[in-house]
Amino acid sequence: MIEFIPLISYCFVMSATPGPNNVMLAITGANFGGRGALPVILGIQSGLFVQTLLMCMGLGSVFTAYPLAQQVLRMTGALYLVFLAWKLCRTSTDTGKAATAVSFTQAATFQALNPKSWLRSITVASVFMPAGQGTVANALLVTLTGAMIGAACNTMWAMFGMSIRRVLADPGKQRAFNWTMGASLLVLALMFLR
Repeated sequence: MIEFIPLISYCFVMSATPGPNNVMLAITGANFGGRGALPVILGIQSGLFVQTLLMCMGLGSVFTAYPLAQQVLRMTGALYLVFLAWKLCRTSTDTGKAATAVSFTQAATFQALNPKSWLRSITVASVFMPAGQGTVANALLVTLTGAMIGAACNTMWAMFGMSIRRVLADPGKQRAFNWTMGASLLVLALMFLR
């Protein structure tokens, strides 16, 4: 039987600490509120669910056989973070059209490019996946556990963003916040390229 405390602790640490998903959620909560953040939370968790389940079912062996695949993912993920930073900074400019939040599909797809998501999925599959019979049931168990913990942590970050909305009612403060968070995404992108 799987030991839940280490799995829950690991999923909590990986889901609660700052990273691209949580920066995206804080930004979305601050700029678009709970309605804008909900599709992002669901998208992140759906993407992570599929990714972790695939890792638990054996896809991780691809990275062992083809280490270049990890490098390509890292570079693609960094480029996507640059795109998100640009989109965020554009949100604060007056372009004459309404800004839109990151969509469910964008958030779910981003998990395939997010190195932190890959690290989490690979670790869950290699460290916490119970060995033995019932591979599908065991994979679902660890994947669902991670999704429940992740959804709670994602909600916390979205609520943080929502809690600072009043402060950001001033367009200058909102622009400064968006640019600061965009810069944070660029820093994360650079860290992925190391």
